[in-house]
Amino acid sequence: MKNSYLSVLLTFCIVFTAQAQKSPKSIKITYIKSSNGTVIENQDPVLLFTSNKNCLVTSDKIINNKADFPIEQVFTSFQSNSFFQLAQFGNSKSIVTVDSLALPKQKFELSSETKKILGYTCKKAKTVINSNTIELWYTNQFNLKGAPTVLGQNLGLVLEMVRNGNYQVVASKVELSNTIPSILTIPNPLPKKVDQLTYRDLLWKSRFTNIEVFKKEVINFSDASKSNDSILRFANGTIIVRKIKFPEIKKGSQIFVDVTEQSNGDAYDRTGSVFLIPKDKSISYLDGLQKGVTLLPVYENGNGKKYQGVVRTENYVPLLELMRFFTPFGVKQYNTIQLKNKVWQDSVYYRQDISEMLPYLNNQEVWIGMNIGNYDKGGHKASLNISIHSEEDNKPKSAWLLPLFNTNNVMEMAGQEYATMFDREKGLEVTFEVPEGLKNVQLRYTSTGHGGWENGDEYLPKKNTILIDGKVTFAFTPWRTDCGSYRLSNPASGNFGNGLSSSDYSRSNWCPGTVTNPVFIDLGNLPAGKHTMQIKIPQGAVEGTSFSAWNVSGCLIGS
Repeated sequence: MKNSYLSVLLTFCIVFTAQAQKSPKSIKITYIKSSNGTVIENQDPVLLFTSNKNCLVTSDKIINNKADFPIEQVFTSFQSNSFFQLAQFGNSKSIVTVDSLALPKQKFELSSETKKILGYTCKKAKTVINSNTIELWYTNQFNLKGAPTVLGQNLGLVLEMVRNGNYQVVASKVELSNTIPSILTIPNPLPKKVDQLTYRDLLWKSRFTNIEVFKKEVINFSDASKSNDSILRFANGTIIVRKIKFPEIKKGSQIFVDVTEQSNGDAYDRTGSVFLIPKDKSISYLDGLQKGVTLLPVYENGNGKKYQGVVRTENYVPLLELMRFFTPFGVKQYNTIQLKNKVWQDSVYYRQDISEMLPYLNNQEVWIGMNIGNYDKGGHKASLNISIHSEEDNKPKSAWLLPLFNTNNVMEMAGQEYATMFDREKGLEVTFEVPEGLKNVQLRYTSTGHGGWENGDEYLPKKNTILIDGKVTFAFTPWRTDCGSYRLSNPASGNFGNGLSSSDYSRSNWCPGTVTNPVFIDLGNLPAGKHTMQIKIPQGAVEGTSFSAWNVSGCLIGS
């Protein structure tokens, strides 16, 4: 009789425990991320806490106060059928956006297919978001719901998410509890509430450092253009310069420069440049801007002309060009011109990776400038930003940078000579010195041809040849054939009898409304010591008052 009683009691306890396991008050799930079947190294595991009222998606580092800002967590309220995305920033600022779980995009195709995950029977649901196929494996063995993302919170308890068949977020541990942790309490009061679009924008911008250099500044040709306390203006307003302090930049970070430009009156395509003024030597380009172009060292090729400030010397470093861009024909200002089936762009946006410039930017206070060559009182309106995106990788990065030459006559409107030095065999020549221990030396070379008439070099392919110590190292023909792609940024472009517009024509490595990308030329392990570099281009001959010129800039980078 006693044994029978114990047997009944034991059976009751087993059943009660099983029921408790099936009906926990809360559950904690740890998820591990994998890509192409391989677990991602050094990851921060996703954590899910859920009860019958609320759910929290967070991470191991956040819980242990080891996460970098911004910190993002998602609370779900099953009672109000809504979710709260909370973001915390390094400046102690927090924001929240609230939305409904019943989002239109959360429509699932339910499948009868099942599989076991950590011993739990799971069913499959599938959806497509932005062309990404998402598969969710969820279990209904508990009376609780939750998922490692906002997606699928109402399905059940999601133990695995698969994106496009090659990225997985899968549960590695499920912990059941008969208590509800305080971490599941939705903050009250909530941080500042913003709409979904604002939330995403602020979160995105917090992930990198943005340095606003110029904002909607007019770059024109006018005696009325004057400097102020922060922005210096030169060459009748066609050049603007500002001193900028850069923070410490981690090795491996990505650095971008971006420019937004509109016509403010000028109808023509113009050469634009974003540059840094090196102050390494006793004479700098800033001296020429402030005191006159004649102060800059002169380069001569034997044709009788004097080219100011274009090559490196013992006591002078030329402009370090960060980006070369070309304005279109009158974007925005001339959008009133109507052509059938043409909807003109409001502005042109240029963006370029300049990560190799890190040695001249890292923890430095430097002069950053921008110019657009023009002779119009209205000129152009432009903004300039430089953004720094922290990233650690093992790829070789430039630790050494040496500006060599820049023939772009930025001070054209203050008397700087056009770059016509390629009309002689000597071309452009510069001497430089390589220090000990450098590997993987490259020449960052930007080249564009100019001379806007039928036989001008702007419209004729011309080979550029680079020689080091008298030997040809590299040769190529810089040319762009895609100019017609940018017609909608060129409302004032002239139309010709053959059905083409001026902005359609192929050019010597540039188009109206585009950036000209530099070419990176491998020079190998240059021996330490002095070397001479020559740039040779078969520049076209002068025809009456028309002439050709080549704007080339180059710097050496190495690690």
